[in-house]
Amino acid sequence: MIILFITIGCLVGVILGVNAPTISYMYTDYLAISIIAALDTVLGGITATLKNNFNFKIFVSGFFVNAILSILLTLLGNKLNVDIYLAAIVVFVGRMFNNLTIIRRFYVEKWENFTKKEETERQKNKK
Repeated sequence: MIILFITIGCLVGVILGVNAPTISYMYTDYLAISIIAALDTVLGGITATLKNNFNFKIFVSGFFVNAILSILLTLLGNKLNVDIYLAAIVVFVGRMFNNLTIIRRFYVEKWENFTKKEETERQKNKK
């Protein structure tokens, strides 16, 4: 089911990317923070799936709330002439690294268990 959503999202992204006009320099801060917020939410969803506590409603609401909050921080920063969005970037990137660490450890442990199981099977077959 998740692979279907990923495939649909990729296709929509390619279609929109090919047909979309170039984004003005004025909006690059907004786009950058939105992409970082989206990546943070996706990595959080993957982490939740690995921990067996994924909730689609929380995922979708987190996606939109993170994106809206980050855009509002960027807008406020632009109005005050202060780069407030950098604080959001630091938080989101920090959370992304934490989630990526959890994902990496999960797969490293899975790989170690697989290799240990293969090793014990080889030892049993030798006897």
